[in-house]
Parts: sequence; structure tokens; C-alpha cells
Amino acid sequence: MVAAASVVVAVGTATGMISSFGEDRGSDEARPPEVTASPRLEPPPAVPSPSSAGPSPSASPEPGPEKDEKKEGKRGKASATPSAAGSVPEQRSGAASPRLYRHSESQVLDWVRANPGDPRRAVIESRIGDRPAAVWFADYSPDTVTTRVRAVTSGGAARGQVPVVVPYAIPDRDCGGYSQGGAPDLDAYDGWIDRFAAGLGSGEVVVILEPDSLAQVECLSTGERTARFASLARAGRVLKEANPRARVYYDAGHSGWNAPAKQAGWLRQAGAASAASSDGIFSNVSNFHATADEIAYDRRVLDALGGPSGLGAVIDTSRNGNGAPAAGQWCDPEGRALGRAPTLSTGEAGIDAYLWVKLPGESDGCKGAPGTFTPSYAYDLAR
Repeated sequence: MVAAASVVVAVGTATGMISSFGEDRGSDEARPPEVTASPRLEPPPAVPSPSSAGPSPSASPEPGPEKDEKKEGKRGKASATPSAAGSVPEQRSGAASPRLYRHSESQVLDWVRANPGDPRRAVIESRIGDRPAAVWFADYSPDTVTTRVRAVTSGGAARGQVPVVVPYAIPDRDCGGYSQGGAPDLDAYDGWIDRFAAGLGSGEVVVILEPDSLAQVECLSTGERTARFASLARAGRVLKEANPRARVYYDAGHSGWNAPAKQAGWLRQAGAASAASSDGIFSNVSNFHATADEIAYDRRVLDALGGPSGLGAVIDTSRNGNGAPAAGQWCDPEGRALGRAPTLSTGEAGIDAYLWVKLPGESDGCKGAPGTFTPSYAYDLAR
């Protein structure tokens, strides 16, 4: 079976969240993210040889666990065989959509600010640091989550741009793997979602609801599964009632994982086919499968899901520029590249957006500590 695709971490949230670790970082390792910020792709300058970068201390706004893609059967691992399109590099577009919001706090921006003389800086800044990416909220901190979400959504509203936020606190997330954590139980989670929703404001916002929550639901008992489905359906309704302009997407795994009909069955039970709670599905978060494969897979899932005709899909293209690696490699595999630039205009029917949900350069745990920004890895992806 195909493993999942995300490594966010054992400490905080991988792709871009809020975390409060104040230790100094080594030259090729940065600490867990704060709020994930942006990347942006352009033709890079002449490729310099990497050199060691100095430590990049920075203040982290809030604490939060990181997402870790280390467990077999999870988003943290690529499929056992490469994507059908994986052998053909994708066209990497130059300009990200100006409609997407780039938050000003992230590990990559911390590193860029702290390392002005590093020869890799220009490539990393222009191709990753300047691009809009998702902001993760992976720590269970009910007393502060409303304020932190509001800081992101109000920042986007002030610029007339669309932020992408990721609530990641479902109990038993990652089935006890490297990204374990979340709320202590579903009652607590429901309360956390209420507070998360209170920070959404009234502007446009994209919500990537709980990566890992549905594609690997088989780790739960039948009763636990039913309770999770009900809580996720409730979460979608709460988010959309709090902000009718919020677009909420549910976990569809990726094209190398569950069969479309099987995935659609879980999605339906979790409310993803209801306009009251859902705008569709997301796939490929933290994974490497080629965009063409994900488009085909997402369309099959949506067909099997049913529901309103307006349901669509969003695809994480942050690291899929060369498709999925062979032999099930998932941990910072060699030869990967940035994928298509983040945009809300894909030109593909049923595909609402290409997004950078995982921030490129945040390690799966092989080239750096899980969930930390690793300049050498970022540079290899970007050049």
C-alpha cells in the first residue's frame, strides 16, 4: 500500500505553524516553524555552491507541535512506485497568484533574515520565501488559537488576499506516529474548532481541514471512526457558519494511497459531500505525486463522492515538481523539486487551487530534524 505523505514532526507542526522554540539553530537546521509563510518561484540566479549558514535565531510567536511524515501508511511516505507522470518534470510556473496571502512569519523567512551573506539565500528567498504558503495550527492551545488565527486572516483581509490555514489538532492524529498529538478528546477538539472558527473573520480564506484525519482512518475502531466523522462534519459546519466566505476542504490522501471509491466513502461520512460543511477535498499534502496524477485522482474521488456540483479539489504542489520517487522513498528523497506555483486559477475543471501546504525546505527528518527548516534541502528543491 502506499504510504502517506507528510512529516510534520514530533515537536511541533511541520508545514508552517506556530511554535515557540527559542533555541539557537545550527547552520543547516532551523527550529520548528512559527506560522508558515510563503514561497515564491522565479528563475533563480546562477546557482552558487552551498556553504554553511550561521545560526538563525528568531522569535517564535506561539508554541505548536510539528507535523511529521514518518510513518508507513501515512502522508509521510510516498508510494512504492513512482507516479505515472513522475519521470517527466513538470513545468514550474513563474508567478504565484497575487490573490494568495503570504504570511510574514515562517522558518524560511527567519533563516533568510538571519543569513544575508549565505550564497544560497537569493535562490531560497525568491523561490520559496517569497511565495504564499499555508499557515498551520497544530498545537492544542484553546486560549490563544482565536487570536493567532485572527492575526493571519486579518493580515490577508488588509491586503485583499486569501490566506490558507490548516487546523491540525484532531485527537489521535497520525495514529500515534511522529505527528501524534492534538486535543485530548473529541469534546475538547470541538471546543478548539469553535475558537479556531472565531478567528476566521469575514474575508475569503481557505481551510485545509485536518490532514491525516480521513485517509488513514482505518487505524481507529469502528466506534472511534464514527465519532471522528461526526466531529469533522461538525467542524466544517462551524467553520462555514462562522465565515460564509471560508472554503473548507477535506482530506483525500493522495493518488498513490486509497482507491477513490473507498476514500469517497469516508469523506461522505465526514460531511465532505454537504454544502453546509464542505467545498470539496484536498490531496497530496506533504507528498510528491505529480499534479496530473492528482488531478485525475481527485476527479475520481469527487465523482464517487457525489454532492453539489460546485465541490472542487485543491492539490499541494509544493514538492512535486519531479513527481513521486521510486521504491517508496518518502523522507527528504533526492531529486525532488518545487512544483507549480500557488494559485487559485488552475485552468483545470474541478481543481480549485494549487497550494503550497507544506513549506518546502522543512525536513521530513532525514536532512534535518523533522519539521525544521533545512537550508541545504530547501536549496536542492529550489535550484
